[in-house]
Amino acid sequence: MMELGQIDRPDAEIFSGKRKLYCVANVYPIEDAPDDYNDLVNKYWDDVAQQIEKIEIAGKINKIFCELIYLQGNEALNILAKINERIPDIIKKKVGEGGTLFPLESKEIFGPYTDWANCLRIVYTEEVFKKVLEFYMECADKRLQQILNIIDSNLSETEAGLLIMKDEDRIKLQFPRDIEIFLITPPSYDDIMRWFRERFGKKSTE
Repeated sequence: MMELGQIDRPDAEIFSGKRKLYCVANVYPIEDAPDDYNDLVNKYWDDVAQQIEKIEIAGKINKIFCELIYLQGNEALNILAKINERIPDIIKKKVGEGGTLFPLESKEIFGPYTDWANCLRIVYTEEVFKKVLEFYMECADKRLQQILNIIDSNLSETEAGLLIMKDEDRIKLQFPRDIEIFLITPPSYDDIMRWFRERFGKKSTE
């Protein structure tokens, strides 16, 4: 697994002929969040866009894989824009350069997965929580396998793909060994993680 800073132009030659996957953590703006948080999120996506251009020395992006959508084309982009308006801009640019967007979700899996996740937020009794958690984990496992299958079956030999997905889900994926994984993690990502630690850490100690 490679970080962006470890790649320079001479080294990029060793990745030619291999499948490559550039992974971007999906960071969301939060409605009614403090301005400093949303400023950090905007800075993060600006940095991601710049680093994507740099990392393509290892291979031009052919496939774009994005979580949270199971529709195609403009319908998918419209949904993404309501969740995170920065992602469609990145996808449109790469599609305009010849890339193809592949939604990662299945309606039949993603619907129940989301419903069970919502149920976990409102359950009060331990017995019911354990039962709901069991159903949720079953859907979560199916979802991750679905995502892995889509990436593996659509990223052809020598191609490079862009994966936009929450880090906590992405790290659970066991990618085939012939796919080189590159992490796009600008310093602004650490700033966002620090923002959460400082605020939620303070609350937990009060």
